[in-house]
Amino acid sequence: MEPLKGFQKKYLRGLAHDLKPIVLIGKEGLVRGVIKAAAEGLDRHELIKVKFNDFKEKEQKEELTAELVTKTDSEVVGMIGHTVILYRQQPDPEKRKIAVPTREGAKKKTGVRKTTGV
Repeated sequence: MEPLKGFQKKYLRGLAHDLKPIVLIGKEGLVRGVIKAAAEGLDRHELIKVKFNDFKEKEQKEELTAELVTKTDSEVVGMIGHTVILYRQQPDPEKRKIAVPTREGAKKKTGVRKTTGV
């Protein structure tokens, strides 16, 4: 997967706005369970939020985020306060939930597939 462009990250940040963090990083840092939970969350949802509970220094959060990105083969979409948003496209096209726009200002429908009961 090629790196996301700015407009794509902006789009994904918009989708992540209402998401709750599904991975919490505590004082132990990046233990095996945290990495596994992040990888499983990315497999299932493609877009996840990770919250840092016991790290207040920006440099610490950036280091841990870089390590988590490397170990989960994901990409940072944004970081706000103590929360980072990660994205990894589902390799199986049949299981993909998010269609990332391919060019800025694209008019075609993109986003999370939802069914509405009207």
